[in-house]
This record gives sequence, structure tokens and C-alpha cells, in this order.
Amino acid sequence: MSRYLTPTLAALKPYTPGEQPQDQQYIKLNTNESPYPPSPAVAAALTAEEADKLRLYPDPACAGLMAAAAKHFGLAPNQIMPGNGSDENLFFALRAFCDSTRPLAYADVTYGCYGVWCDLMHIPSHILPLEEDFSLDPEKYHGLGETIVIANPNAPTGLALTPGQIEGILKANPDNVVIVDEAYVDFGAESCVPLIHQYDNLLVVQTFSKSRQLAGARLGLAMGNAELIADLNRVKFSLNPYNINRLTLKAGQAALEDTAYFEATRNKIIETRAWTAAELRKRGFVLTDSRTNFLFARTSRMEGGALYRALKAKGVLVRHFDGARVSDYLRITIGTPQQMEALVKALDEILEG
Repeated sequence: MSRYLTPTLAALKPYTPGEQPQDQQYIKLNTNESPYPPSPAVAAALTAEEADKLRLYPDPACAGLMAAAAKHFGLAPNQIMPGNGSDENLFFALRAFCDSTRPLAYADVTYGCYGVWCDLMHIPSHILPLEEDFSLDPEKYHGLGETIVIANPNAPTGLALTPGQIEGILKANPDNVVIVDEAYVDFGAESCVPLIHQYDNLLVVQTFSKSRQLAGARLGLAMGNAELIADLNRVKFSLNPYNINRLTLKAGQAALEDTAYFEATRNKIIETRAWTAAELRKRGFVLTDSRTNFLFARTSRMEGGALYRALKAKGVLVRHFDGARVSDYLRITIGTPQQMEALVKALDEILEG
């Protein structure tokens, strides 16, 4: 770092993204991307005419995408705000609803960016431990009087609360915003979007990166009461009014409208997840009940970091975390059936060799 960096930022520990090798020599099961290409409708939407329009600024109101999203989710356009990935919407939400006097409450084992953003924006963190089995006890979040963020399903554990449990948290914190990060909701959990009509303190954030194959396009949606969305737009238009590029707007709308492709690819991932989980359990692995496009697994036969390195040496990338409670676990993205068969074969060679 340079000598000009402020002491506050010099002490900041940034989020570490999963490895992104560009040489394609690995079976990549480490960053929870979809193994399937985007909908054919996405390619059809990205025409030469649209590429020519890249010389022009995109629509800051995102009208086409907003109309499609409103229809899809049963909301009004003023209840939705697109972001440059769900990360941007989450960041905007923390900027809007937290400050030095309003902490953010979140789990000890969850998405790492929550803590990083708190450090970056000088927001106090209130960290609530998950239970021994990594489940989240909703009652720990009742009556906190703080802004709350819950990844549902959680990452990296894969576990989910029901909308009824989230509703209990909303009722118990009527004067505080509850942010529900639904990045993985399409793979087996139930969305809290319908609760938006009942609770003005609920903000739901979803992404196009996982179940709609647009991780490289960077697109997410924040959904909530119109006044909450107006608050987020206040932050957005103060920072980056053209936050969604023209091609991503077209790609996102096309992906959202192709529900048949969404259902087909999602179902393939769910089926492959079930097969992979069964194969790992046959080999003595312990897994959580994942409702996501990944598995969270450990084995007593090898320490997590060593197994991660052994798999990498065999050309299979998975994700390993160093946290004390999760160091024995691997987070394994669900790929194609062929990729998961290769994973199982590599595990057999490592553990039986």
C-alpha cells in the first residue's frame, strides 16, 4: 500500500473473492456460478444495434427491466431498484439504514462482505453466533432495535429460514429495516418477496448471478416498500446514476422473461445437488441440508484445507474458508453431472489413495 492511504483503510481487511483462473484448466466449483450458459433469449437480445448504442448512456430509470421485474414479482416498479450485482444493492442498503449509531446485526458464519462493509463505512457490527449445527435461531434477532441482514439461504452453510420465521423477526423489529439476502433462494427456499406487501421494514435483495446465469453481467434487484426503495435511490443517484450498463439491462430483462429456461436449468442443478450429496454421504461426508446451488461438506478423513489443496492439484477447484468454525468444511458448487462425477472420482483417488 502507498504512504497516502488513510490509517483507517490501511487496517481494513478486504473481502477475498473465490479464485477466478482464466486458463480453463480447472473444473470450477468454487464461486457458485451456474454451469449452464445464459438463456438463448439473452444472446438474442444483445444485438449489434444494442452494441452500437454503447456510445450512449444507459437509461438511469432502467424502465424495461423494471417493468419486467414488476410483472414477474407482483410488485410496482417503484418497489424495485436494480443494482450492479446484489452486492451494490446491499452496500447501498447499509449506507442508507446504518451509521455509527445504528449497528448492523448479522450471523458469525455468513457472507463475508457484511463485516467488510461495516468496517469500510464505520458501522458497528453486532455479530450473533449461529447454533452448533449452523442453524440460525430467529429469536436471537427479536427486539434488537438494529438494522438486520440475513442471508436466506445462508452462505456458506446453505441453510434457510421459512418466511414465517422471517416474519417473526420483522414483527419484533418494527422500527428497523430487516434485509433478506436471497442470492440462493431459487434452489430450494421460499422467497420473502410476498411479505413486502405487509411489512414496510422488509428489504429483499436478489441476484441474477446464480439461477439466471448472469454472474458476468453484474445485476441484482432490491425490492421493498416504495419509501425504502426511494431511500436506496437517494444513495444510488448520489453515487452512480448510470449503475447498470445498456447490455446488462437487455440481458437481465431477457433472462427474467424466459421462465421456461430458468425452471429447466434450476431443476437440473437441484437434481445434481441431490445426486452429489448422496455420493458424498456414501463416502462418510457430513453435509448441511443445503437449499442452494452448493454443498457444505466435511469429512473426518482429511482436514478441509488439505482436501481443498489435494482437489486443486487434481484440477478441481472448491472453496475453503479459514474461520475457526468452518475450517474443516468445503463449499462445493454444483456443476454439471459430468463435473460432479469428476469431483467424486477425484475424492476417491485422494481419500483411498
